[in-house]
Amino acid sequence: YNDQFVLKFFRRIFADKNPDYEMRRFLTEVKDFKNTPAYQGSINIIDADKDYVTIALLQKLVPNQGDAWDYMLKELHQVFLNLDAKHISVGALPIVDRFEGTEVQNVGPEIIDWVGLNLFQKVVLMATRTAEMHIVLGSEFEDNSFTPNHFNGDYEVWLKNRLIYQFQNRINTIENNMHKLEGMALELAQEFLEKKNIIRKKIANFDWTKLKGERIRVHGDYHLGQILVTDDDFFILDYEGEPESTIRDRKVKQPPLKDVAGLFRSFHYAIYATVFNNSESYQRSQSELFEAAEVLYSYLTSVFLEEYTKVVQNANLNIGYHQERVFILKYCLLEKAVYEIGYELNSRPRWALIPLKGISNIINH
Repeated sequence: YNDQFVLKFFRRIFADKNPDYEMRRFLTEVKDFKNTPAYQGSINIIDADKDYVTIALLQKLVPNQGDAWDYMLKELHQVFLNLDAKHISVGALPIVDRFEGTEVQNVGPEIIDWVGLNLFQKVVLMATRTAEMHIVLGSEFEDNSFTPNHFNGDYEVWLKNRLIYQFQNRINTIENNMHKLEGMALELAQEFLEKKNIIRKKIANFDWTKLKGERIRVHGDYHLGQILVTDDDFFILDYEGEPESTIRDRKVKQPPLKDVAGLFRSFHYAIYATVFNNSESYQRSQSELFEAAEVLYSYLTSVFLEEYTKVVQNANLNIGYHQERVFILKYCLLEKAVYEIGYELNSRPRWALIPLKGISNIINH
């Protein structure tokens, strides 16, 4: 409307306030968070049971250049073209532990020469905005629906029940779709089935008594497509939560690193999508491109993690001690990749390689 507002109608209606309505209102009206389109109003029905049913949300229009997914695909295509243009030897590139943060100034010159400083600076800014969103979401001490909570037994039971059910479902999906897979995707699917007991054990290995960090309301469906790119900044959109989840599950407080894991899986997707979509443009074998993809992924996530951790800790948001952070991040990455397998096998089996590779990275790390 008038190049100033966007009225967003929800396709799925719940007998409850939509999380996007709750979160947007809290972030911009209560806490004045600048990096999301500001809440302007909403259409709600109050039903016979006095439940709020959110129909639509009015928000400020943010002039933008599209979303971060398209932005990253363009940038990453150039990164892969640089392999040939700069005669880069992939096997000679230094590698980094993606679960240990790396300052941009400590990224080796060979990597900066290949990837370019600009992309790393954008990843740092994305990390800053993500951290600021979580700091705001963890800063409420009066409204119970937004006050931080610690881990407890109820959360552990809820999490494990949900994940073990989903994991079993994905095993069945893979077994029924093996005929659609080939090459590395088939090898990784076979590894997944061979190591299913190890993966199940990792899911069951969630012990809340060892965790000291806080749970807060999180975005819940955080990926590059939910981030708008402006001239020199990022704005975060769509706080509805995970599409497959019930309205109640979407409002459960989670470790903030769950959102970070969602974005990391999105980085992984963007890198592999670039390889799949442009393979004829690159003069390298698929295996060498995949090797470069993993090196690139580890640097993007490591640089993001360093900045994100620094910003949240400076604001005293408790995301746990170092080992705890690594455990939660791996756990959430595993959860996200298991979730993704179902979608890929049902709609584009060739891309099942991406979540399967993500799972393989975690179980073999």
